Amino acid sequence: MEPLRLILLFLHLIGFALLLGGSIAQYLTGKLRISPAMLWGSVVMLLTGFGLAAPLRGGGDAEPPTAKLAVKLVIGCMIFAMVFFARKRTEVNRGHFLALVGLTLVNAAVAVFWR
Repeated sequence: MEPLRLILLFLHLIGFALLLGGSIAQYLTGKLRISPAMLWGSVVMLLTGFGLAAPLRGGGDAEPPTAKLAVKLVIGCMIFAMVFFARKRTEVNRGHFLALVGLTLVNAAVAVFWR
């Protein structure tokens, strides 16, 4: 099961890169809108996050805390909702866009620093 977990982790990181990279690219253009890369990044992160949360390691100390998984799920769902419902707008509000970037960074920080 370890190879499956590593593949899911790899895909999860690609989703993060798509979401954050797409956000930064849009921010630098000056026209704040939801790009297809951001949409697909949020979808990939959410789906692979579900897979990573599954008990693939056989229990023990390797399992992440349930509270951490719940926090990451809520943040991931918020990111997906913010991207999905704003995807057809020609331009999104600056606060909405920066909150999306901030939540993406908070989600990564929870993954890294919460042990």
